[in-house]
Amino acid sequence: MPEQVKLSKGYGKERILGEAVDFAREALSQLTKPANVGAHVGVVAEGDRVLTHCFACLLPGYPGWYWTVTLARIPRSKRPTINEMSLRPGKDAHLAPDWVPWAERLQPDDIQPTDRLPYVESDERLEPGFEEIGDDADQLEQFEMGLGRERVLSPEGRSQAFSRWYANDHGPDNPATRSASATCSTCGFLMTMGGSARTVFGVCANEWSPFDGKVVSFDHGCGSHSQTDVPKQKLLWDPVEPVIDEMDVDVLAAE
Repeated sequence: MPEQVKLSKGYGKERILGEAVDFAREALSQLTKPANVGAHVGVVAEGDRVLTHCFACLLPGYPGWYWTVTLARIPRSKRPTINEMSLRPGKDAHLAPDWVPWAERLQPDDIQPTDRLPYVESDERLEPGFEEIGDDADQLEQFEMGLGRERVLSPEGRSQAFSRWYANDHGPDNPATRSASATCSTCGFLMTMGGSARTVFGVCANEWSPFDGKVVSFDHGCGSHSQTDVPKQKLLWDPVEPVIDEMDVDVLAAE
């Protein structure tokens, strides 16, 4: 984006170029329709025998922008020449937001299974595998043999993941859990996880559950719990023993 226009009403000693307003306006007809060019609003002194005329832009969607025509002349000449023409923003112009690199503006929802993400060397969510200690420690012996993971989740990475999982539909605050008869902590289909995640989360292994193969919190729940059954339907009436009328005799004719 070019530097914002700083307007000045005077043009100092450069009277020849300063008075060439009509010449500059006519030149803009090569760039845009005359109806898009507004009043002459000032000049910008660029240097010796170089001056820029500024005109208000009337294009819809461009408030605070200016058409600019930069004029110059050679020494001892009274004939202005056109250096360049452009549409430039003023100090109150509406500008597009700063450009953000693709790797920074990408969001998790934008990713498809076949997409390849850029490598982030200083990712705060990761740390070298041989430095990990505690419940989430990587196997040091495997790393020394070249079989382990070069980087593992850092405490910050685990915290972000746990917070994200717990806050989404796989946590306790959702319609599935509110209507469930029991939580995942008592379900036979819950597979435990390793590391510090095992204290809060597991993986659903019930193919009849909408959460099959997904991480769920222990206090999550759904209608596919291993001990859950459909409610018994109430009968429309109470059944009674059949009544036999022994006083009524059928008389059959002899053959």
